[in-house]
Amino acid sequence: MDFSKLFSLEGRVALVTGGSRGIGEMIAEGFIAAGCERVYVTARKASVVEETAARLGERCIALPGDISTMAGIEALAADLAARESRLDILVNNAGAAWGAEFDQFPESGWDKVMDLNVKTPFFLTQKLHGLLQAAAADRPAKVINIASIDGLRPNAWETYSYQASKSALIHLTRRMAARLIKDNIVASCICPGAFPSEMNKAAALNPEASAKGIPSKRVGTIEDMAGGAIYLASRAGDYVVGTPLPIDGGIVNGWVPEDAVDPSGH
Repeated sequence: MDFSKLFSLEGRVALVTGGSRGIGEMIAEGFIAAGCERVYVTARKASVVEETAARLGERCIALPGDISTMAGIEALAADLAARESRLDILVNNAGAAWGAEFDQFPESGWDKVMDLNVKTPFFLTQKLHGLLQAAAADRPAKVINIASIDGLRPNAWETYSYQASKSALIHLTRRMAARLIKDNIVASCICPGAFPSEMNKAAALNPEASAKGIPSKRVGTIEDMAGGAIYLASRAGDYVVGTPLPIDGGIVNGWVPEDAVDPSGH
């Protein structure tokens, strides 16, 4: 075993949805640094996608598209198939959030979030199954779904559809993984905590305040997110099937409130 190649993505082709900014851009940049031959980034706003691709260099390719609808999913899959004969890595990162008080939460806020966060990852993976299978003839292809720590535990905000969608995506990943491994396609899941992004404006605008609730005492960085994604996408992650990986500075598994009372009295 050549351990120097354990985390290499040399020669691989990747697609990152929602790849024009935030966590998606962090993952795309990491994949390029790890040796990907081509990394396609997609998002709805063409100008933003093209700016990101230009910033990340010639191995990053803009592939604009609206994957919030089945027509958009099919169009993106067809566009990629016209360019590539295989897809080694698919990162389902595109997502949406919605917050409103319980008695005012709208149906539109429910449907938009559930569709993009749960329906889109499933059907985009389905439509790209052939390209993933083609890559898996040589080595495992990878599907990495981007969920959230809010799918692992409730948070304090009234983001009902977001929290439900991320929990659903974690369980969907497990079920997809059980099926796709038969085709030598490894599906797994990342559950980010606080990272600066358009969706998490608090971490972006006031990281010091956000860090107060994180055991590691800081918000996540590009190295944290890219490192986790590269691990799962590379040979190092070939045996990690269906597993949700929290990248959160310890919020889910390490957080004990300082004023917590031990029920034993100690």
